[in-house]
Amino acid sequence: MSVLNNGLYIVSTPIGNLEDISFRAIDVLKKVDFIVCENPKHSIKLLNKFGIKKKLFSLHDHNEEITIKKLEKYKHNKSIALISDAGSPLISDPGYKLVRDFINNDIFITVIPGASSIISSLQLSGLPINNFIFFGFVSKNNSASLSIIKKFTEIKETGLFLVSGSRLRKFLNNMILYSDKIEVTICKELTKINETIVRGNVSELIKKIDGGELNLKGEFTIIASINHKKNQSKTIDDDIKKQIFKLLKKYSLTETVQIVHKLTNISKKIIYEETLKIKNV
Repeated sequence: MSVLNNGLYIVSTPIGNLEDISFRAIDVLKKVDFIVCENPKHSIKLLNKFGIKKKLFSLHDHNEEITIKKLEKYKHNKSIALISDAGSPLISDPGYKLVRDFINNDIFITVIPGASSIISSLQLSGLPINNFIFFGFVSKNNSASLSIIKKFTEIKETGLFLVSGSRLRKFLNNMILYSDKIEVTICKELTKINETIVRGNVSELIKKIDGGELNLKGEFTIIASINHKKNQSKTIDDDIKKQIFKLLKKYSLTETVQIVHKLTNISKKIIYEETLKIKNV
């Protein structure tokens, strides 16, 4: 690539190991006029490694519109790179409004693809990934977290979640309210020296956390898949009764019946009768 067009270059950077950056990404970062990044103090480490010295504009969730105004006089006649702290920009990172601004003004925009913690986690999960849904960061609000899990259990696709270590156990425990048949892969610090990948059903992973086998510092990528094979049984066993008991603590009788029916395919009438017995005990 000799001369860059004026416009916006969405550049992927490494998610951990700096050697994962592409030759094209380095070339573009060396040739653009400016670089827009989340945290200049963080990005400068990567840029220094490859001898890249450029004016940096900080762009984060709280200043995106201000940054767009700062770039107004440059966007038509300068080349600008957008990078995130790590990985592919815009995926649960700021930059959407900036990209929309360039598109709305019919200004050249392109992407320099590369590392993504989301794709890497899916590849390592060992779970079905032909179809998946990315739910983003799990909310601090427990009701919102439960709502997301409920939505996940109602679909057939594999789910991908971003969870902080301080909320990881609670998130897994909320999953059990719906089903203990969920297979989960937990990924952390991919491509780094302390790369961590833990696989198992949700109950097994909670035991590992309680046993101190998993360092909860930092952020985790969670890949989850639930077995949606239809339950041919026409009766409710003890495990299902336990799940009904747990669900009744959070949901109404009707909601509980609907959740159990979707998870087991047992007749709503049978579930309703058993749920009513449990509720009235």
